Amino acid sequence: MPNLRARHVGRYAELSRLLVKHRHALARGDGSDPETEEEVAPDGVELARAFESMGPTFIKLGQVLSTRSDLLPSAYLKALRRLQDHVAPIPFDQVRGIIEDELGVRISKAFREFTERPVAAASLAQVHRATLRGGRAVAVKVQRPAIRDGVLEDMGVIAELAGFVDAHTDAGARLGFSAMAEEFRETLLTELDFTNEAANLRMMRDNLAQYRRILVPAPVDGYSTRVVLTMDWVAGRSLGKLGPLARLDVDGHDLATMLLEAYLDQILVHGWFHADPHPGNILLTDDGDLALIDLGMVGRVSPARQDSLVKLLIGLSSGDGAQVADLLADMGAKLPAFDGVALRARVDRLVGQHSGRSIENLQAGELIGQMLLAASECGLRPPPELTMVGKALLNLDEVGRILNPDLRPNEVIERHAEQLLRKKLARGVSPGNLLTSALEAKEFAEKLPSRINSVMDALAEGTFTFNIQGINERELMRSAQRLANRLAIGVVVAALVIAGALASQSTGASKLFGYPVLALVLFSGAAVGALGLVIAIMVSDLPQHRRRDSKSAARRRLVSRR
Repeated sequence: MPNLRARHVGRYAELSRLLVKHRHALARGDGSDPETEEEVAPDGVELARAFESMGPTFIKLGQVLSTRSDLLPSAYLKALRRLQDHVAPIPFDQVRGIIEDELGVRISKAFREFTERPVAAASLAQVHRATLRGGRAVAVKVQRPAIRDGVLEDMGVIAELAGFVDAHTDAGARLGFSAMAEEFRETLLTELDFTNEAANLRMMRDNLAQYRRILVPAPVDGYSTRVVLTMDWVAGRSLGKLGPLARLDVDGHDLATMLLEAYLDQILVHGWFHADPHPGNILLTDDGDLALIDLGMVGRVSPARQDSLVKLLIGLSSGDGAQVADLLADMGAKLPAFDGVALRARVDRLVGQHSGRSIENLQAGELIGQMLLAASECGLRPPPELTMVGKALLNLDEVGRILNPDLRPNEVIERHAEQLLRKKLARGVSPGNLLTSALEAKEFAEKLPSRINSVMDALAEGTFTFNIQGINERELMRSAQRLANRLAIGVVVAALVIAGALASQSTGASKLFGYPVLALVLFSGAAVGALGLVIAIMVSDLPQHRRRDSKSAARRRLVSRR
């Protein structure tokens, strides 16, 4: 059991009150009951406000929980999605001090212009517009002072309380809150290091280079550190602020299709994707294109998981619920109470209900969330990668409804599946993979002669042995010995027949019944050997075969009675 520290008593009290007040929601975790939605909606709003009052760490925690339909009812999820990450900006004197300390130069020397009023202020950082000395328009993201220390302190409280809940509640043992807390901690600390976000921007620009209408701002080397990030300024408006009239001028169909295809590539080909594509993080540029910003939070999918996700999404698009359930079961961790039959029935029903709908009526992220809920209730712990994918798709649902409510995601997935396969195959034969294969082949070729010499030496010395597991070695050796004996007898019989045939052609030898005596003796020996071989087979092999058949029949009868 984790040690609950005295200095965290205040935070423990706040979190404990929240857990006790909202325990009914965590215990049920069912977002599909419309009759209770109005009942819990005020509680969901109250939880969201409590997270806002507790600071940046808990605002981020609430945003993460807003995607976990396997943990909270739908009314809670909707309330947490509305969490406002807008706070009062820090004074410009502090911003100037941070930038000058990090860049090692006065702000007036580094920038031709720098607006004192931020264009955005969130719980972790705020953004200012500026112009470099060379005339390049940039956005400067500045981390709030001492925010990292506060996050580490809060994460310690969350981790300790999660461990306590895991050790003392059934829900904790089933869901594993400690693992979730550790995953959240790693994600948040990664987001606080702006060098990671700068690397993310570069990688995303490379991965999406083929999509000419999707822009990713480039970071500015020399102007970016762990707490300051300088990148290209993108002129445009966030999709979340577009009004109904402004949407009429947007090329919604092409943009929505292209964005979905780009995210399929990110998740299923590159295994690396922008994990927080909500409408505020996607801009409609002045040229009518899309721009992805705020890449502090990214998700990763291993190559093995990519293949499973490709099959899962194809199963979803084709309406094959049984295949989706089987893939989900293979990807997750089966708990002792796992019920595969119930999982298949629930997933099959969910997939059937959502098949063929447009994005206005079908929410891919919400569908994955409902599947995760079904998995959790059927004793299956879903993989973290699928949770991150569900979060990204949940945000894309909202973006898709803004750009083109009539878009049918299933048709896009099916149409893009062939291209996805070609891209995965192309990545499989990339120079890096070919070099790795060549090195493995080189190592194999170098070691092959010595290994062959070792085998030949062991054969010559009579020390060569087989190590086969799962086989009765004594029975194997007896069978091999019987086979060798019978093979030897067969060879002797054949030799006697051949020798007798040759002897029968002799003209000077003494004869009996008109045949050379030696030939008769050889044929008789061959006949005796063949007869003995037949008798041995009938006495030994056939009864064993019948005994095995009878045992198999008995086992089948026993199973049928059960």
